[in-house]
Amino acid sequence: IDDLGNHMNGTEDILNLQAKLTVAIMPFMPSTTADANAAFEKGHEVIVHMPMEPKVGKKSWLGPGAITADLSDEEIRKRVEDAIENVPHAVGMNHHMGSKITEDKRIMQIVLEVCAERGLYYLDSKTTGKSVIPEIAEELHLPYLENNLFFDDTYSVSHIEKQTQRLENRLKTENRLIAIGHVGVSGPMMVTVLNRHIEHLKEKAHIIPLSEQIEGSEWLR
Repeated sequence: IDDLGNHMNGTEDILNLQAKLTVAIMPFMPSTTADANAAFEKGHEVIVHMPMEPKVGKKSWLGPGAITADLSDEEIRKRVEDAIENVPHAVGMNHHMGSKITEDKRIMQIVLEVCAERGLYYLDSKTTGKSVIPEIAEELHLPYLENNLFFDDTYSVSHIEKQTQRLENRLKTENRLIAIGHVGVSGPMMVTVLNRHIEHLKEKAHIIPLSEQIEGSEWLR
């Protein structure tokens, strides 16, 4: 679940769901520390939700400490290191927006090098079809994962229900899936749908933190 860290709608209810989730928390925000600590105490996995410049949209939407294409190598490295330090209990990273940055080899090389140095894995949220993350992560021997489905790319309960059904259908033929939802505008809708389906999903699959997917992957073979 993305976008924690800024007192977003649905945060408390998401953290109270009876499943081990991975929660992506934005750095340098009013509730960054509180949300990370609460998630950790409830047994969820914490990752850094690193704000990165998109192809379309305003830089002002990204919040503080964002990675933008005009930054020097040194400033990119500093911002990534500072973000990791700012999110307690973080064991991985994904990006907030980022369609422009995740196509940029210069920038992602630095981001992923810092993750490798700090022992973090990376989740490619797949906000662009031209991501350079897989290529660089493999060169660095950095554990990485890829998003398979967004629950709430359209803000409606009916759409989130439809996406949940798609997830369940894919579980019939696929062993591992990652699905991303959000707190904020769609947070209460996510809570409604997940509360309705989570016990049923548990009958179909194990709901596990992302690091456990890595442990069962090629990275440790």
